[in-house]
Amino acid sequence: MKTKLYPIKLLGVTKSPIWSGVRLCRDFGKNADAAAVGESWELTVRRDEVCTVENGTWAGERLDSLIDRLGDALTGGDFGSSDFPLLIKLIDAGDRLSVQVHPDDTYAARVENDRGKTEMWYIVEAEEGAEIICGLADGVDSDGFAKAVADGKLESALKHQPVYAGETYFIPAGLAHAIGRGILIAEIQQNCDLTYRVYDYDRSDVNGNLRELHVAKALDVTRPFTDAEIDAVRYSQAKEEERDGELLAACEFFRVKKLDLCGETRRVDRVGVMQHLLILSGGLTLQCGGVSYPTKKGDSWLLPASLADVWLDGTGTVIVSAVK
Repeated sequence: MKTKLYPIKLLGVTKSPIWSGVRLCRDFGKNADAAAVGESWELTVRRDEVCTVENGTWAGERLDSLIDRLGDALTGGDFGSSDFPLLIKLIDAGDRLSVQVHPDDTYAARVENDRGKTEMWYIVEAEEGAEIICGLADGVDSDGFAKAVADGKLESALKHQPVYAGETYFIPAGLAHAIGRGILIAEIQQNCDLTYRVYDYDRSDVNGNLRELHVAKALDVTRPFTDAEIDAVRYSQAKEEERDGELLAACEFFRVKKLDLCGETRRVDRVGVMQHLLILSGGLTLQCGGVSYPTKKGDSWLLPASLADVWLDGTGTVIVSAVK
């Protein structure tokens, strides 16, 4: 008998680094033993971090085993569990994160035997005065950045950007960056956890040890970007007419849209492509095959590629992510 596919509700993986906040548990329904949670990995297929299914026929099954069993019907045929391309997180910064940078695919393959990491941030919440670091300060090149690091004047070489809820920031590989205190973001990225820390404010971990830095590798890959260069990467796979308020990114690694519904019904397009829905607010209902699937803030849903008729109904905001 042919397996009937349906919208899959996912249970993510939570983590509690030293900078964690409290909103993911308090406001987004993430369960964890820790008092504070900094990250909830909402879509992950990695060796040590794998989502599990929460609903329906496959409840309790790991996502990697489900991908291996269902194959193209779930993924669309472009990848399997061993080369799953996306990693999607909610991140709550109760304190500022380290200044860091990620390598591109070429450097990561040569040095780390891994893929690189390009990512984007959608600002879900931001406290008054919150800011991020996104790139080098105006007039600072790679040599100037290296000198600032060596002289202990890193802060002066970085671009500090005030942020507000509803904004999007695209972080290509090679762009120095950091999330500031009081910010909650949705992060969509290549499925890679390679991070080169440049500076971590001399903080100690729970055992009193300073966290490891990777300054030499960071200097290898960090470079300045203009806004035009960032946008060229961000929209490299988008048609001009698609660059509207809904399309947040369409690069070679992922495609992301934000949908805001206000008491309406809307079809989720692009049949044949696996899509991930991250519910950020409101009360939305998924409709598929004559069945209603109520959702709530913080829910993570995976739509198999072969689902042909999926609708969203109600009021709320959802981030829709896909590989292409």
